Amino acid sequence: MNVHDFVDAIVTFVRENEGWAGPVAFVVAFLESFCFLSILWPGTAILVGISALLAKSGVDMSVLGPAIIWAGVGGSLGYAISYWIGLYYKDGIREIWPFNRNPAMLDRGHDFFQKWGAIGVFLGHFFGPVRAVIPVIAGMYAVPQWQFQIANILSAFLWAAGVIAPTFFGLSYLLG
Repeated sequence: MNVHDFVDAIVTFVRENEGWAGPVAFVVAFLESFCFLSILWPGTAILVGISALLAKSGVDMSVLGPAIIWAGVGGSLGYAISYWIGLYYKDGIREIWPFNRNPAMLDRGHDFFQKWGAIGVFLGHFFGPVRAVIPVIAGMYAVPQWQFQIANILSAFLWAAGVIAPTFFGLSYLLG
């Protein structure tokens, strides 16, 4: 099964079970934001597909808010757990897959973090290439928990809304 088939399977499941759109959005956003899986997981594509599906099926806009909330909670939880992993393992994180196979990934994340600091946590949700490492690096460098969580929660909900809402409204508008 290739990535396209996998995304299709999830979107098909939501099409057949619209009531599960929120919980599926939670899982998809969590995996997209979790340090190890976000490298392999096409979460943004799945969320766009779910949003398009909801718009196309003509569901009431009342489904949109809960889907964004579920995705925001999933995204912030994935980042939070990634932060705690970095905080716990510190430099030992370099010995854990996938970072031990691609140490440049941590180096790029570190450079990004050095440039942007705590704001990098906020920005990290929006940049796929560093999404996998920013929360881990924030934990490794012991960014204060409250700073991390404020940036994490705000950016997770903005990211979720930015992925889900434009597709929903755009397609709803086009379908009239």
